[in-house]
Amino acid sequence: MSLAVVHSRALDGLAAAPVSVEVHLANGLPMFTLVGLAETEVKESRERVRAALLNSGLSFPHNRRITVNLAPADLPKEGGRFDLPIALGILAASEQIDPERLQDMECAGELSLAGELRPVRGALAMSLALRQSGLARDLVLPEANAAEAALVGGVAVFGAAHLLDLVAALSPGGDGSPLQRARPATVSLAPDAAPDLRDIKGQAGPKRALEIAAAGALNLLLIGPPGTGKSMLAQRLLGLLPPLDEEQALESAAVLSLAGQFEPALWGRRVLRAPHHSASSVALVGGGSPPRPGEITLAQHGVLFLDELPEYPRAALEALREPMENGRILIARAARHAEFPARFQLVAAMNPCPCGQLGNPLGECRCSPDQVSRYQRRLSGPFLDRLDLLVEVPVLPPQVLAAAPDGEPSAVVAARVAAARELALARQGCCNALLSPALLEAHAQAEPAAAALLQKTATRLGWSGRGYHRVLRVARTIADLAASPLIAPAHMAEAVQLRRGLQTKG
Repeated sequence: MSLAVVHSRALDGLAAAPVSVEVHLANGLPMFTLVGLAETEVKESRERVRAALLNSGLSFPHNRRITVNLAPADLPKEGGRFDLPIALGILAASEQIDPERLQDMECAGELSLAGELRPVRGALAMSLALRQSGLARDLVLPEANAAEAALVGGVAVFGAAHLLDLVAALSPGGDGSPLQRARPATVSLAPDAAPDLRDIKGQAGPKRALEIAAAGALNLLLIGPPGTGKSMLAQRLLGLLPPLDEEQALESAAVLSLAGQFEPALWGRRVLRAPHHSASSVALVGGGSPPRPGEITLAQHGVLFLDELPEYPRAALEALREPMENGRILIARAARHAEFPARFQLVAAMNPCPCGQLGNPLGECRCSPDQVSRYQRRLSGPFLDRLDLLVEVPVLPPQVLAAAPDGEPSAVVAARVAAARELALARQGCCNALLSPALLEAHAQAEPAAAALLQKTATRLGWSGRGYHRVLRVARTIADLAASPLIAPAHMAEAVQLRRGLQTKG
């Protein structure tokens, strides 16, 4: 047989599109041609496959014209994942393995020059795509990827360490050694080593805001002088959030697998991404050629922490506005489009002025009012409108800090957060942060006095419609923490206090 077809998949954004690797051997001038919109890494597979076959003691058809087609031809292919399918196609076309056994399997893997299989990106995305397709095929991957892909239930995943392992399993006659089915990666059941909220002395107000943000999946901005505990508070948010369900865990793991950063031992845990303030807009929202996910996508169902918020490039912060509303990001380039999920919870921290001492009773601010104004204007009004909670973190004198008792541990606060989220899910089917304006009006019912307080405050402070709805979401979350079906005036007053503007210098 001079024609063989091997099934594989190419990464297209977060999807794993099916690809047929067609290998044809013909008489004529010896040549190895690879077609099908292949990137440079794929074209280089010709040399890796040739060396891997020879160094594994297998025959390479030097005297034949080899044509490899990666179909569909209009789908870009990148990476070294097609090394293994091309090698198996050549072996099947030259009758060194049984081509019939290739019909019920999909495979991917990079080959070393000695024939060893090296891991590839997006193994979990491939397994998810195979399950969604409903095809009764086995998935063959390098051993380093097999345990990761086996986390997806309903897919038979097999791992191989060397090309010869596959040759033995697919040898003609069916007397070869079968591949071992991969077992799902061992998930660590030990308690999460996230920092505990008890470590923070005092700061009852900011800790209360952190609890509200966790209960409603709300965005939070912490404002205060250096050393007041803003970063410590942000790092402890993960310990307050409920665990991911299976669907959310698969989405988070698939995104991290696409970037080659997934650790199977951390399956089901929310991630905390904290990029440096020098990050560009492409690093935050994604981009490149081919498009790659950015930090907002890698933080899927987790927390994105932006410290020193005004120091980020203005364009990078403005690029966050649409994903914060829509929960997705569409990367549009001249040649390709890719859509990535971006359902993250933003926690940011900033100083009130360039020197950081504005409002510090123990220090002296040397910034002029104009400098303070320019510093704070780095955050645009539309961006601030998308933040639910704007909270001041005050400076605590040393004697107050030393005398402050230990606060509540994260486990106690997390129990209240879980109870509030269960109330919201039972009432509306989602957390409060995902409520549309129509659903918010329907489910955020307030007592007359509370509604009058909100309208009066919004008029006096000139809030936009988005800001008005943000405060209503916060009030609904505070009522959930109190197990109250209606928003009381006390709940509304606390929500208004948690959206205070930036402090200015008069």
